[in-house]
Amino acid sequence: MGQSRLQLHQLLKMFCENVYFQPPENVQMKYPAIVYNRDYRYVAHADNRPYLNTKRYQVTVIDRDPDSEIPEKVADLPLCTFSRFFAVDYLNHDIYSLYF
Repeated sequence: MGQSRLQLHQLLKMFCENVYFQPPENVQMKYPAIVYNRDYRYVAHADNRPYLNTKRYQVTVIDRDPDSEIPEKVADLPLCTFSRFFAVDYLNHDIYSLYF
């Protein structure tokens, strides 16, 4: 925890070549892909001051292959939980929450 976003990016690139952080809509993505963005920050307080401050990312694995191994690799990361799954335009989306 408390590591940089660039470290997370490099970690995700070990699972998939195409990794995107908050891609704009005009970006033509290649699949399989991992798309991630910050979605929450956990802050714990003591004596009215924050003492723990951890970013959470939403990580989406997008793949045409419904039996892809990439989602399992992401799911095995520490502090990662599965959120939901959906399919659109023959692309499978596995969504995770990851504290990093």
